[in-house]
Amino acid sequence: ALLIPRWSGKGIALLLALTPMLSQAAVPDRTYRFSLLHTNDEHGHFWFNEQGEYGLAAQKTLMDTLRYDVQAKGGGALILSAGDVNTGVPESDELDAEPDIRGMNLIGYDAMALGNHEFDKPLDILRKQEKWAKFPFLAANVYQKSSGQRLFKPWAVFNRMGLKIAVLGLITPQTAQLANPAALKDIEFRDPISETEKAVAELRATEKPDVIVALTHLGYDEDGKHGSNAPGDVTLARSLPKGTLDLIVGGHSHDAVCMEKENVSVKNYQPGQPCQPDQQNGVWIMQADKWGKYVGRGDFTYRNGEITLASYQLVPVNLKHKINNMDGSESWLTWQEEIPKNTAMMKLLTPYQKRADAKLIVNVGSTEGVFEGENDKVRAEQTNLGQLILRAQMAHAKADFGVMSGGGIRTSLKPGKISWRDLLQVQPFGNQVVSVTLTGAEIKKYLAVVANIKPNSGGYAQFSNVSLVADGKSVSEVRIKGQPIDDKQSYRMATNSFNAAGGDGYPRLDNHAGYVNSGDVDAEVLRNWFKTHSPLKASDYATKGEIIHLTEAEIKARDEAAEKSRKRNYPQMFLAWIWPWGRETANVQ
Repeated sequence: ALLIPRWSGKGIALLLALTPMLSQAAVPDRTYRFSLLHTNDEHGHFWFNEQGEYGLAAQKTLMDTLRYDVQAKGGGALILSAGDVNTGVPESDELDAEPDIRGMNLIGYDAMALGNHEFDKPLDILRKQEKWAKFPFLAANVYQKSSGQRLFKPWAVFNRMGLKIAVLGLITPQTAQLANPAALKDIEFRDPISETEKAVAELRATEKPDVIVALTHLGYDEDGKHGSNAPGDVTLARSLPKGTLDLIVGGHSHDAVCMEKENVSVKNYQPGQPCQPDQQNGVWIMQADKWGKYVGRGDFTYRNGEITLASYQLVPVNLKHKINNMDGSESWLTWQEEIPKNTAMMKLLTPYQKRADAKLIVNVGSTEGVFEGENDKVRAEQTNLGQLILRAQMAHAKADFGVMSGGGIRTSLKPGKISWRDLLQVQPFGNQVVSVTLTGAEIKKYLAVVANIKPNSGGYAQFSNVSLVADGKSVSEVRIKGQPIDDKQSYRMATNSFNAAGGDGYPRLDNHAGYVNSGDVDAEVLRNWFKTHSPLKASDYATKGEIIHLTEAEIKARDEAAEKSRKRNYPQMFLAWIWPWGRETANVQ
């Protein structure tokens, strides 16, 4: 077999075009070995955490070890990222993810699918990141509206030990709602299923690959159940004709995809446990949790068009668990042997970390108690952190009430001193605080939409100074500041520029006559609140059941009660129709 250097996707594509030997298909009756090493949803975690977990320095050591092991066994490896390198850690956010991308270069990533958070900032930032990267950013289903042309490279083709492997990038079409709509005016995210069929047809006609890998940022939808989210990897695999794709390496949903049995994944996967990826319609589906906590390793064989999974594992990157010592102290122990940090990577990343820390490790106030901002809370119920953020915004905008999507809250605040870095982790997107003056009738229509966005999605709404009952379609018993809403009265609502522009599927408000953009960033507004109100007691921001979401059973009981009440009133209605002159006259003897 002809060996070629580990170059960028562009270099390999050029070689494939110019070198006839590399364009030939796999040799019949020969067994080829190849491995996929993959991560997803790094979200700025280029540096290790306080316990020394994950980070690119340890990941570099691990990737080198895994790649050399694959090569020693006669195989070739591809290193893939399923997207969302951006957004989540202030040190990375402050530097537009430059340390992350340059660190990925040093590791030797071969390709990355674009994730929705790659579109949090303007397109020119993403183009700058592309220039930093020595690997291609892939997205077959992202188009420019005005020209109808793809905006990014749809695929890259690699030769590993004589085997041609095509890697096709896909991104969730929900990016149109998840990213800031103001930055997406000329960008279209098309249906990944139809675009996969189109791209694979192009690939087979031009490149004739032996293996096709979909590198996706769609999310894992166990057994095809995706709720209010867009269809994910399982739906993709099931919807395509068998043989369209061979493998899916996914991201977006932050899942460790390890199967307990058919169509049922392991819940609360623990480091070191066996892991069997999902398989749907003949396609293996893999995902490696988030933040670089794991590197997924899939070892495969290829022979005469048949792909077989030889082994799969999620390798933890210095993940640790806490133990209580006999003397009452606590220690953190790695689940497996600790991976040393690569010195070249540490030399590369340390200046970035120090440069950002100088701006970020600044005390802004303190808290007493936990302010809850974890995904499973802010996307499913009202939380005290949602109250805190909205109260700060309401005060800033002099508003009567506040609304925001729970997906805009990214983490919790622990008790104790709070730094500027902590606040930027909570609100990393740089949205501006805005307000809009609406009539009570307009507010009811608005709330009927946002209050009925399903839980467990980023659009689930957090409210302050609002109480209501939502039934999935409409709202009732709406109160603002404890008073019944008046359809004709005007009220001022505080929110952020993302939701006002229609982000997370909210009704657009930035074109309303009563819209005002303060120009002040949401995290800075929160910082000012901390400076003037610390220490903040979590109990002072506790919710009190103001927002009620009726269950299906409760809606059914309500409707049945209303029907019974209507039937009870029917005889009187009938009499009134027969004797329109009134009940008193009808009763005269």
